Amino acid sequence: MGLFNRKNNDSAAGDPAMTELGREYGIAKRHGDRKTVNRINRQLGNGNLSDADQAAFRQGKDAYDAIPPAYSKRRNRRR
Repeated sequence: MGLFNRKNNDSAAGDPAMTELGREYGIAKRHGDRKTVNRINRQLGNGNLSDADQAAFRQGKDAYDAIPPAYSKRRNRRR
């Protein structure tokens, strides 16, 4: 079992596409990609999402947020 093993039992969450969209949202949010974040927000706002789809999106976002950043922020501007 690896550190970043994605094999888990997420079949009860709902649509796997929504889970992947949540991961994509988490990645874009962490890296400051406003264009992708806005695109995903528009995509979520246009459709009627069921509770299962919302839970799948949240699960995908939380799964990416649980991974710590690979590098720390620059510290050269602190006093």
